[in-house]
Amino acid sequence: MKKVRWGILGCGRIARKFASDLRLVNDAELMAVGARELTTAQTFAKEFPVKHVHGSYLALVNNPEVDVIYVATPHALHYEHVLLCLQHKKAVLCEKAFALNCKQASEMIDLAKAQNTFIMEAFWTRLLPHYVKAKELIAAGKVGAIKYFYGEFGFKPQHPVAPRLYDPALGGGALLDIGVYPVFMALDLLGKPDVIDAAMTPAHTGIDEQCVIRFQYKHGAIANMFCTLATNLASGGDIGGTDGRLRFTHRMHGPTTTLEFYPSVVDTREVIEVEKAAGFGYEYEIRHVNECLQNNLVESPVLTHHFTLLLMQTLDIIRAQAGIRYSVD
Repeated sequence: MKKVRWGILGCGRIARKFASDLRLVNDAELMAVGARELTTAQTFAKEFPVKHVHGSYLALVNNPEVDVIYVATPHALHYEHVLLCLQHKKAVLCEKAFALNCKQASEMIDLAKAQNTFIMEAFWTRLLPHYVKAKELIAAGKVGAIKYFYGEFGFKPQHPVAPRLYDPALGGGALLDIGVYPVFMALDLLGKPDVIDAAMTPAHTGIDEQCVIRFQYKHGAIANMFCTLATNLASGGDIGGTDGRLRFTHRMHGPTTTLEFYPSVVDTREVIEVEKAAGFGYEYEIRHVNECLQNNLVESPVLTHHFTLLLMQTLDIIRAQAGIRYSVD
């Protein structure tokens, strides 16, 4: 099939991992990279050779040899950068958190629809083998009816600490940086909650250093979630059902976790075998976006616009409950 020509907007750590995994996808080609400063893009290109090196985002979106752009800037800048891409009719894969609030997310998706242009949130976890397998087992009735979900994500930033983590102007805080993962899983597994409770403890800059969240459902399920920038956690998760329990061990959001099954009537553990990622794990979302574009889709059937808006709307409610506010609100 025809190769999909990728551009990368932003040259930080996650952009480097993404560029590395692009090499693993046969029908993908890194065509261009753009940064605010040409020297930054040039440094990136030394590590990941690329045909076009741009010293501005505007130059990148104007490149006629780019089919799709991966937006890898901090989430406070996604709204601005995604609109720039869409205004130039470039397909977009936008890192999570998709935006700072649902209002921004709605405008981004509305413009994509108006431009008849593909856009998807880069929630790589949804496409990773361990999570796909978990969804398959749940659909097959392996755990029975889900009654409980627990997910945690926590790490203590090491020096030098990325300024964006604690900067309110950049959407800093635990919730939008790492809390999105357990919230995403709860919504994906159980749907929209009927009751949402949340509380946070602030850091010295006022952002949420820790946040605890509870979803309650009329059908009887409960989801408890926790995220923190104050301590290192296993960052695991549990899906408890009437017939058994699925457990993601360490780093539930990534490809290195182990998926385990515990039957409810037998005190045993079954390790579920899944495909191991050849790279960092971004190759799966790259392949999915390529397939969507090659089939002329403007929306992913897996990570839909509706789900992205539900996630952003839910995060807005959590922030309101916990007292987490940004200037764009």
